[in-house]
Amino acid sequence: MNAAEPTRPMPARDLTPNIPEVVAEIAGLFERYEQALIDRNVEVLDNTFWNSPHTIRLANHEHGYGFDRIHAHRVARPPGPGHKEKRLRLDIVTLGHDFATVTLVYKVRGREMTGRQMQTWVRFPDVGWRVVAAHVSMIAEQPVL
Repeated sequence: MNAAEPTRPMPARDLTPNIPEVVAEIAGLFERYEQALIDRNVEVLDNTFWNSPHTIRLANHEHGYGFDRIHAHRVARPPGPGHKEKRLRLDIVTLGHDFATVTLVYKVRGREMTGRQMQTWVRFPDVGWRVVAAHVSMIAEQPVL
């Protein structure tokens, strides 16, 4: 399809935003992931991400294109609290029962910087919820929240 062609209508799907039980499910998975970072629980970290060459995780010192590169970074990362000192804002947006984003803004430990983390979650029929794309960055500016 080229840009000039009109898109075909998609079949109707439920894209209701923020269904409470879906938000709660994602919140629990996100907290499990955050604890696994601290504990360096590679099994949980790996199970959070889609095992695919299409999965992407971009971070301060990582360009993880594909699950294998993301896994290699996980294995090399030391355990511990990392650079997150204090949460400033956490937003979870879900659409229907199978798509979600998580956005975390936090104070960077020991630095006058703000960290930002985003995850895109998809529920797969065979494996359940997985992160398909993620990004972590730091800025010197203090954001308006």
